[in-house]
Amino acid sequence: MKPNHIKTYLPLLLTIVFLVACKNVKKEEAQVKPLNILWLVTEDMGAYIPPFGDNTVATPNLSRLAKEGVIYPNLYSTSGVCAPSRAAIATGMYPSSIGANHMRTTSYTAVTGLPKYDAVPPSEVKMISELMRMNGYYCTNNYKTDYQFAAPITAWDESSPYAHWRNRGKDQPFFAVFNFTDTHESGLFEPYGHRNIETRHYQSGDRSYSWKTKTKPSAAKGRMTETETTIHISRDTKFKVPPYLVDNEVTQRDLWKLYNNIAEMDKQVGAVLKQLEEDGLLENTIIMFYGDHGGPLPREKRLIYDSGLNTPMIVRFPNKVKAGTKFNNLVSFVDFAPTLLSLINQEPKSYMQGEAFLGNYQSKKPRKYIHAAADRFDGFTDAIRAVRDNQFKYIRNYRPEQGYYLPVAYREKIPAMQELLKLKSEGKLNEIQMQWFRENKPKEELFDCKNDPYELNNLAEKPEYKEKLVELRNEMDRWLAEIKDNPSLPEKELVAKLWNGKKTKPVTANPLITFESDTVIINCPTEGASIGYKTDPKAKTWQIYTQPFQVAANSKIMVKAHRIGFEPSKTITTEISKK
Repeated sequence: MKPNHIKTYLPLLLTIVFLVACKNVKKEEAQVKPLNILWLVTEDMGAYIPPFGDNTVATPNLSRLAKEGVIYPNLYSTSGVCAPSRAAIATGMYPSSIGANHMRTTSYTAVTGLPKYDAVPPSEVKMISELMRMNGYYCTNNYKTDYQFAAPITAWDESSPYAHWRNRGKDQPFFAVFNFTDTHESGLFEPYGHRNIETRHYQSGDRSYSWKTKTKPSAAKGRMTETETTIHISRDTKFKVPPYLVDNEVTQRDLWKLYNNIAEMDKQVGAVLKQLEEDGLLENTIIMFYGDHGGPLPREKRLIYDSGLNTPMIVRFPNKVKAGTKFNNLVSFVDFAPTLLSLINQEPKSYMQGEAFLGNYQSKKPRKYIHAAADRFDGFTDAIRAVRDNQFKYIRNYRPEQGYYLPVAYREKIPAMQELLKLKSEGKLNEIQMQWFRENKPKEELFDCKNDPYELNNLAEKPEYKEKLVELRNEMDRWLAEIKDNPSLPEKELVAKLWNGKKTKPVTANPLITFESDTVIINCPTEGASIGYKTDPKAKTWQIYTQPFQVAANSKIMVKAHRIGFEPSKTITTEISKK
């Protein structure tokens, strides 16, 4: 499909489809009804589904979505792991430009010796969900919140296992995110079956929630509940094993689990789509399915080979516009935030480092490169940067003296990983399988991803590829300078930079509340802080303060401020009285 096709058809969709749908309104007075936007997000997901050429297991719901929508085979995360990639999606900025590049900045402090810290983007940066709320959208997140920073109270109308578009006001457009965990790397752990591995907890506003690792949406309310694993694919199936893994019974079983988990996830996607259809909203909603990065297997997740970065995306537009087509341009996670704004006819923010690939503000030129980074993963640090065009990838290793393989304990729970380590110790791995375990690595790597999709043959020293090497090397230098990324900066110095040399995390100043007659005016001395307020203490949602507002006499108002990367302010409660 030509790059400008979506740009041309989407405005047409917005102006025609909903004008026709409007009832009891004169044609000359008809208003365009905003589209809803639904994100269906799975974890640790390579292109392992039929719409992208892998027919190992049936995925009827995703296959239907693809048949009725557009597939995007060239979507790339900014990191081979979830939290930095989620930071890029939430802000439209590269993780390494805002201090979000090290995996889990509030964990592993016992190993790193560092204090807990959040990424600190520029003061004007808001989460994309907050920007959508400011444009009238009801925004729900069900239920991942791992952004490398604490979400302000203004980020979502709802963020919990029970968040759902059905809780919004009548006719209010929504932006809803549903996260599916079945395909996560932990789904390969043993024992496999009823995956009640652990209960995780997180904080959303002033409420705590917990969930089991094995979940599914119920048909009634979208709440998350435990479920048994269903067998979707025969255990006798012979799976294709990538050359960097060992093709034996252990790896075959892990692949069986991988595809079985995908089928289970597909069922959950179907449950949400069924709710959308039951509510009569299918043709009022742009549906977007994607994974949070590449696959879960060893030498996939956490690495910046395509196996760790590339993830499938499907977008279904109302009335199946451009059904069954393919968009071959490169797309990066940093493009999601500007694209959301573009879809609601809002110009992307100037601080955003991505570019819209849909909507009225779609970039006029197709993306030429995607960029990625790898730094600390849990307790182990590396420093790698990558740039890729439509065919070639350039990788720069800032620690060439250090081997590729990092002994991340969580990954070593995967049986196929345990098998690799066992056979390595026995000297039974072949040359390809041993590449990952090299004691050092070249400073520069260049791969032809079209002819060498597993990125096994480094072309950086070959004279015939010098021109491409120089092109991508220069592009990396340009990108690093533009986003002010210093890959050699120790994490300790990064924290000091984010905190302006102070030893403690910055704190958002308490909001200042003033009254003029019955009008409330709120300010916060901290530049860029989001301000949330409630006029009903029992209300679940904090409203976003954007301008002075009127309140009834003898009522209470609760106010809280929070700049991303800072500690939130205290909650200030004030009683409003009139003489």
